[in-house]
Amino acid sequence: MPRLRKVLVFVAALLPAGYLTFAIFTDGLGANPAEALQTQTGIWALRFMVLTLAVTPIRRLTKWNQVIQYRRMLGLFTFFYAFLHLLAYAVLDRYFDFAGVWEDVAKRPFITAGMIAFVLMVPLAITSTKGWIRRLGRRWQLLHRLIYLSAIAAAVHYLWKVKITAGSPVYYALLIGALLAFRIVWQIRTRRPKPAELRLP
Repeated sequence: MPRLRKVLVFVAALLPAGYLTFAIFTDGLGANPAEALQTQTGIWALRFMVLTLAVTPIRRLTKWNQVIQYRRMLGLFTFFYAFLHLLAYAVLDRYFDFAGVWEDVAKRPFITAGMIAFVLMVPLAITSTKGWIRRLGRRWQLLHRLIYLSAIAAAVHYLWKVKITAGSPVYYALLIGALLAFRIVWQIRTRRPKPAELRLP
């Protein structure tokens, strides 16, 4: 049953990519397919980022420890859709002009934030295997805290791109902020000495 659930989650995570591929070949992306493809892949990357960050709070609040087995898969799909987002921009917007891409990174703040988010994901994707977990030991958890910075950069990227203070960019920013705040509050509560520990010997 756990294996079947993993397969179902994997297939479900591929559905957005499948739909977008179908839409490309059936003219289903509207009048500006390049912009639609960039937007949709970016939004799906954010959605999977939120799902990845939500795994730990769900496990801690519900005691459903099995949910942790989906975190790596969700994290890799976050990277997958972020890569498609970057690829759509580099190919459909800049037409493989990589010098122009780096010029945009240097001059356009929202692209700078997006590139920071993506670059921070790269070592997380590379070291997501069990072999890397064994090699890095405790350093693996420290390294994978980069996802917090990546999530913040991704939220800023979306906010700065659309330049509005309402709607989905704000909702995603609030969701990411709440999920990160949960971790801070949890750490404070778990490190607080219990009443018995405050008593003098």
